[in-house]
Amino acid sequence: MKLVAVALFFLTALLYSSVGFGGGSTYTALLILFGTPLYLVPIISLACNVTVVSGNSWRFSRAGLIAWHKILPLILFSVPAAWAGGRLNISERLFIGLLAAALLMAGLRLLLSQKPKRDAVMTKDLPLWAGAFIGSAIGFYSGLVGIGGGIFLAPVLYAARWGTARQIAAACSLFILVNSLSGMAGQFMKLANNALAMQALEYWPFIPAVFIGGIIGSRIGVLKLPEIALKRLTGILILTVAMRLAYNWLRLSA
Repeated sequence: MKLVAVALFFLTALLYSSVGFGGGSTYTALLILFGTPLYLVPIISLACNVTVVSGNSWRFSRAGLIAWHKILPLILFSVPAAWAGGRLNISERLFIGLLAAALLMAGLRLLLSQKPKRDAVMTKDLPLWAGAFIGSAIGFYSGLVGIGGGIFLAPVLYAARWGTARQIAAACSLFILVNSLSGMAGQFMKLANNALAMQALEYWPFIPAVFIGGIIGSRIGVLKLPEIALKRLTGILILTVAMRLAYNWLRLSA
């Protein structure tokens, strides 16, 4: 295992955990940059996500920031959808195309992020049908490509005035946790009939690296780095990988 890859995973977990996220899209980007087999990328990325956001979710819950009655409808529909997405067998060409699209959307969102506003009182709830649609759609897509989905859920909740910034961060952290677990279960089941899943064990050093990084990041904040700068730098990295995947997808399509 390359020491620089482990160090980058540690740094990613440290920075993302400071704002309540897991870093799944960045883990995915880094794994691809380091030449990880594509069929292992979702499992490793989701495992790192779970490791980081477990602690965040627990701390948010203890602080009373998780609005359970509001987030449960999203989770109830997203969890089975994430499992179904992870379980689904798709061609390498389709997987590369979907992953490139997911990273492109995530990278653009991060790159174009604006400075967060101060918390305000926002009490609007999502209608049940909207929660069902949003949870199912994000859950399925996230399980399919191996990310937690928080990077897609957060802007939806902000646009809907679902809650304060801290409540949304808490909701996204829990959403990432349950969807990562569900998507990872589906991914493992997809590879359960052969030895491919066991190859993921070779990447075990990433787990303690992100665990330690997640603990440090959640305790000391964003290391005095502006959150907007972090998002834009990460967005550039993710967009770079997205373009590389898009190029590979075009070659396969030719």
